[in-house]
Amino acid sequence: MSELYEKYYKEIKDENGKVIRIETSIPDDFNFAYDVMDVLAAEMPDELALLHKSAAGVEKRFTYSDIKRLTDKAANAMTDAGLKKGDRILLLLKRRYEFWIAILAIHKIGAVAIPTSHMVSVDDIRERVIKAKASAVICANSEQICTRVADAVAGRNVLKIKVGDPFNNFLDFDEMIEKADEKFERVATKVTDDMSMFFTSGTNGSPKAVVHDHSYPIAHIYTAKNWHGVKKGGLHLTVADSGWAKSSWGKLYGQWFMGCAIMVYDYEQFYAHDMLELLQDEKITSFCAPPTIYKYFVLEDITKFDLSALENVTTAGETMPGEVSEKFTKMTGLIVREGFGQTETGLQICTPVGDKGKTGSIGKASPLYMLDVVDEDLNSVDPGGEGELIIRTENGQRPLGVFSGYLDDDDLYQELWEGGVYHTKDIVKRDEDGYFFYVSRNDDVIKSSGYRIGPSEVEEILMRHPAVFECAVTGYPSKRRGYIVKATIVLNKGFEEDGTLATKLQEFVKQNAAIYKYPRMIEFVDSLPHTSNGKISRAAIRKADREALK
Repeated sequence: MSELYEKYYKEIKDENGKVIRIETSIPDDFNFAYDVMDVLAAEMPDELALLHKSAAGVEKRFTYSDIKRLTDKAANAMTDAGLKKGDRILLLLKRRYEFWIAILAIHKIGAVAIPTSHMVSVDDIRERVIKAKASAVICANSEQICTRVADAVAGRNVLKIKVGDPFNNFLDFDEMIEKADEKFERVATKVTDDMSMFFTSGTNGSPKAVVHDHSYPIAHIYTAKNWHGVKKGGLHLTVADSGWAKSSWGKLYGQWFMGCAIMVYDYEQFYAHDMLELLQDEKITSFCAPPTIYKYFVLEDITKFDLSALENVTTAGETMPGEVSEKFTKMTGLIVREGFGQTETGLQICTPVGDKGKTGSIGKASPLYMLDVVDEDLNSVDPGGEGELIIRTENGQRPLGVFSGYLDDDDLYQELWEGGVYHTKDIVKRDEDGYFFYVSRNDDVIKSSGYRIGPSEVEEILMRHPAVFECAVTGYPSKRRGYIVKATIVLNKGFEEDGTLATKLQEFVKQNAAIYKYPRMIEFVDSLPHTSNGKISRAAIRKADREALK
C-alpha cells in the first residue's frame, strides 16, 4: 500500500540508492488542510497527530480525527465572524496548540496565514497589519501580546481574536470554536493562491513579506523524510516558535505528510535539563534545534537520560561548531546533521539520513534544486572556491518551495532572479565531493541564535535617541550565538559615555523592537567609515572586528 505523500512526490535514485531527482505531481486545487490532514483523519483517525506539553507538564493529545473536527469548526467560526477567502490573518500564538488549529482552518477558508513572532513591538505589528491589509489578528493573551495588538490596530477595522484569558473586547477563539458547526464544506482554492506570508528582515528598509502558495508544503516532504528522518508513527520535535518559517519546516507540513506526529513543547525559559528530560519521557524519535541548544546540551551529563528512542538529530539556523557536534556524538552516538535554506525557499542543502557528512559542512544539495556556486558573472567557480549560491531553473520554471513573490514589491523579487537564476545572496564553498561550506551573507543581514536581523531596523531605532548622531549596526562573531548585534555609535555633542549610556541605549531598542534585536555590544567612536559615495561602510567595521579578533 502506497503512502499518502507518494501521491505527490516520487524519488528517482541511482544504483547506490542515492536520491538524484524528485518528481512531483501537484493538482491544480491542492490544499494541504483538505488533501493531507482530512485524508489522514479518514485513513488513521485514532493515531496521534499532535502532542502538546506545557513547561508545567500539562499534556494535550490530538488525533488526526480531532484535528479535522477542530479545524472544520474553526473554519466555520472564522467564516461566521466574517473572514473569507483571500483575507490575511496575523497569528501571534507562540507555541500554543491553537496555532495548528488556526493555521489549518485559515488554509481551509482560503485565507492567508501570517505567522508572527510574539516578541514583535507595537510598531512591528502595526506595520505588518498595514502592509498586509490584514483583516484579523489571532493572538495569545500573555506577555502583553494582546495589549500590543490592541495598540497596533487601534482605529482600524481589524478583527481581534484572543486565545487564553479574557481581554477587553477581543473575541474568544475557544468559545468561537465551541459554538461552531462541525461540518465545513470545502472552499475552492487553487494551488497558485497565496497560502502564507512571513515577514523577514532585509538589509535596507523595513521587513519584506515573503509569499508562499499552496504548493509550498510539498517541498517539505524531502525536509521531513530525508533530512529530519521522521518515520510514520514517530514523534518529531523541532524547537521553533510558531512565528518563524522554521515551524513550517519542522512542525507542520512535512512531518504530517509522512504520518509522523508532531511534538510541541510550550516553554517560556529554555533549560537543557528539561529539554533532555522531554526527549527521554516522550520518546522523541527525531529532533531538530539550532546549534545553541546543542551547546547547552553538551554541558549536561547526557548519559543520565535514556535517549534510546531518538534516531535522528538535525540542526540549522547558523553554523554548528565542530567541537559541539563531536561532543554530542560522543555522548549519544548520534550524528548531528546540518541543513540550510531560507524563508524564501525550501531546504536547499542538508546532510541527509545515512550520510555522516563532513566536519564544518552544511551538507549536499537537495535534489529539489539545481544549485551552483558562481562568480559575479554567473560562471561556476572551481571546487574549493568561494562564490554566491544560486538556484538554476529548468525551462525557466520557479522551483518547488521557492516563494512566489514579495508582497507589493515585484522589483525586489525580480532582482533576486537577475540573469534567470535565483540569487540566495549567500557566499559558500563546495568541495570536489559536493559538500557545501557556508562562508557568509553577501549582504548585511545578521544571523544571531537562529534569528535574522536587518541592521537598518536597529539603526533606525537608535537614531531616534537624542544621544545618537550616527550609527552602524553589524554582526560581531560569537561562539555561542553565531553573531551578536553590535552598534557602532557616534554621539551628538553634549553627550558622552558615562558608564550608563550604553545600557540606556540597549533599553531604548528593547522598548521599540523585538528583544532579540537589541545590540549586545556597543562601541562609541569619533567617526564611522564611509564608502566613496558617502554611505556608511558596515563591511569596513566587520573587517576591523575580524582583524582585532585574530
